[in-house]
Amino acid sequence: MQIAITEKGRTEMSTKKAKPCATDGSGNVFADLGLPNPEQELVKASLTLRIHRIIRQRGLTQKEAAALLGVKQPQVSLLMRNRSGNFSMGRLIDFLTALGQDVQITVRTTRKEHGALSVAVPG
Repeated sequence: MQIAITEKGRTEMSTKKAKPCATDGSGNVFADLGLPNPEQELVKASLTLRIHRIIRQRGLTQKEAAALLGVKQPQVSLLMRNRSGNFSMGRLIDFLTALGQDVQITVRTTRKEHGALSVAVPG
């Protein structure tokens, strides 16, 4: 933004459009933002999204979903707004099984020095 003062003492502002700056992401927004435990946060977000979709597909109210999940309605509200921070991965997995989903965890040897955490959630 440029500011100029005219002969009569008025202030005039002109804006120059800044060129958008974009960079390629790593595929994990939590890592890109520098948050702690980004792999875990991405897994929790994926599980939460799956829970959200199941509840929507079934047309459940938050109160009905809460009864199925064994929690109170405000906790379902948090899930529906992708606020999974209050729930552990184990708890999210419990929610999925309560919603009639099979959850499979696979552990395998890695070639890297440190293993990685990932989740595959079908459609």
